[in-house]
Formats: sequence, C-alpha cells, structure tokens
Amino acid sequence: QVQLVESGGGLVQAGGSLRLSCAASGRTFSTYSMGWFRQAPGKERAFVAAISPSAISTYNADSVKGRFTISRDNAKNTVYLQLNSLKPEDTAVYYCGASRYRWALSYRDNYDYWGQGTQVTVSS
Repeated sequence: QVQLVESGGGLVQAGGSLRLSCAASGRTFSTYSMGWFRQAPGKERAFVAAISPSAISTYNADSVKGRFTISRDNAKNTVYLQLNSLKPEDTAVYYCGASRYRWALSYRDNYDYWGQGTQVTVSS
C-alpha cells in the first residue's frame, strides 16, 4: 500500500513558476514509476510527466515539454514537478500517481495509487 500526498499548488500569474511535491508513504517508493496528471474542469485526467524508479528515464507530454520538469528523491520518498513559464491553460488539479509498470506511463489505468490532488491556477 502506498499513500500519496501532493502539495505546492496555488495561484500564480502567467509566466510564473511553481514546484509541486508528492510525498509517499511506505518502504517501496523506489520500486514504483511515478507520474503527474492533471484534470481541468469538464475534462478528463491527462498525462503530464512520468519518471522511472531510478530516475534514469523521464517522459513529458508535448504540451509541457521545455516548461515542466519531473524529478524524484528516493531517499525522501518524494517526487517533484517543477512548473515554469506557466500559462492559463495549465490551470487544473494536479495529481501524482504510483505505477508498477516501467512503460506506458501516460495511461492513467496503469497507475495503482493516486493522491488527492493539488490545485494550480494560472491567471492571465
């Protein structure tokens, strides 16, 4: 069992930055791939970024490439998402997830655990 708690969301102006954190419980954090998804009002939860258990590989959605960076610290059981050059269309609830898989990490059905989400609002 893995419990995930996101933090770091908030209100920011367009062009600004935020750093989201997702703290995980349990001793098996380093065995899971981790991902970030987001859900805007009236839309489905969409893939943002993912990272392999050892952090060797990272994956990003085309919409955030060059602006968002995923990282993890296995010693702290935490995964991060650095959001730069934010746009109003980035406004959403951001969720982190833990997956047993090493591939197909853009599919939300491949995730075993989810956090409760953190709101990011970008004003124009």
